[in-house]
Amino acid sequence: MNLTINKREKYFITISVIIGIVLGWIFFHQSPEDKHEHSSIQAEAETTWICSMHPHIRQNEPGTCPICAMDLIPLRDDASKETMQLPANAVQMSPSAMSLADIHTTIVKRGKPEKTIYLQGKVKADERRIAQLTARFSGRIENLLVNFTGQNVRKGDVLGTIYSPDLITAQRELLEAVPYKTTNISFYQSARTKLKLWDISEEQINAIEAEGKPQFNFSILSPMSGTVTRRHITVGDYVSEGSPLFEVIDLKRVWVLFDAYEQDLPWIRKGDAIKINIQSFAGKEFEGRVKYIDPFINADTRVASVRIELANEQMRLKPEMFATGTLESSIAAFKDELLIPKSAVLWTGKRAIVYVKIPNTQTIAFLPREIVLGPEAGNFYVVKSGIREGEEIAFYGVFKIDAAAQLAGVPSMMNPNESKQFIDYDHEASPTSGSFSTSSPAVQVGGLKQMTFKVAGNCEMCKNRIEKAAASLDGVNSALWSTESKILEITYNPEKVELEKIHEMIAAAGHDTELKTAPIDVYNELPACCLYRQPDSN
Repeated sequence: MNLTINKREKYFITISVIIGIVLGWIFFHQSPEDKHEHSSIQAEAETTWICSMHPHIRQNEPGTCPICAMDLIPLRDDASKETMQLPANAVQMSPSAMSLADIHTTIVKRGKPEKTIYLQGKVKADERRIAQLTARFSGRIENLLVNFTGQNVRKGDVLGTIYSPDLITAQRELLEAVPYKTTNISFYQSARTKLKLWDISEEQINAIEAEGKPQFNFSILSPMSGTVTRRHITVGDYVSEGSPLFEVIDLKRVWVLFDAYEQDLPWIRKGDAIKINIQSFAGKEFEGRVKYIDPFINADTRVASVRIELANEQMRLKPEMFATGTLESSIAAFKDELLIPKSAVLWTGKRAIVYVKIPNTQTIAFLPREIVLGPEAGNFYVVKSGIREGEEIAFYGVFKIDAAAQLAGVPSMMNPNESKQFIDYDHEASPTSGSFSTSSPAVQVGGLKQMTFKVAGNCEMCKNRIEKAAASLDGVNSALWSTESKILEITYNPEKVELEKIHEMIAAAGHDTELKTAPIDVYNELPACCLYRQPDSN
């Protein structure tokens, strides 16, 4: 009897244990699928969905972009404890993302700014060695000994002869005054002075006195040694006082005038050595020094002339020859300056931005930094302020970091005031033509505003017409209309154009907006494919 009871007790105990295990497994066990589903739901709840083409479009659930109709992509903010301690505007990147984007960094160092300047120019005549020979008295050209340009002459050479009645009269006055040169000196000297003022030399005047009779054909003498570059007269021409006769240039010393752009001028100083190459003398290098820098900028070409003087005893250098110059320069005022690569700088027009890597963090993160730049130094910029020696900055792939900042909704190059905010772009067209939902709130982007509102239309022809009408206004930077969502995304300067004016311009082109209705006569002139109104709405 006792044996039977023991077996029964064991049986019930065994059954109880099995039932307990089963119930415990049912109530307390969670399958991997459930865990995965739970984590997915939690992750989905923490996910922000954005448009890769329009980062300001943000939603809490999947969908399509109301502007371009692209599928939204997830943007998770699953930051670690350390990441949460980073600045709010930090751009975080994983090592794999850094490698994939090919982003490189460098340490900011000090150095001596140097720059190689390449200049283009031409050989020119020395303006101080140009003589313009003009007629000092009227007369007729009787003979020319120099009858073509390019002929070399020496100072005092006879260029031609001239017959002048006025000069004959002046010579007779001199001959009449010669007997009185001891008794009436002033009368005699005035007669000689009159001839001197007509550019008659002392030797010629003495020859007239010695012969005792006037010369009918008077010689035209060269005022300097050089090359005749212009001849304004021919035999038989009658010239009046002041008429141009010859131009003579001394080419034994010439100028080389180079054009220097504004950004190169701070690096050029008077006395700097420059190496000159001229196409006509391949392989030969001339050397000179900067003698003069033009104080004015040419209003048309935006350059200033830099002058170098070269000796040209053998007359090999000819005016208008092309020349190239190379100048190695370093500014004495900038001996030890902070230098950063030019590729590290992002320009926004008014601001210069670099991305500085945050030190001593496990997570790779960058911060945008506005800096003040000095002059350009070859492949580098001199930094005036905004960064310190020893800081690490990105110099390759900087645009990719800025793109990541725009996607993350933190301040970037183009959106300095960007913040992580969600904007409602839920627009539903009302059934009645010409009646639309309220436009989206304006988004400030620097000095511009972004706005979206409904515009009626059907096809690509409508798209071109709407965008062209909006963009025709001064102050509208961009206009993009979607044929699917009927939404116009516009960026404009509120200081130059009012939003209502944009609505009026689009309506005048034949398309209803949220604020304005197109005139019926303009609407009726649209092509058949563009007629968006219902027949009873006309």
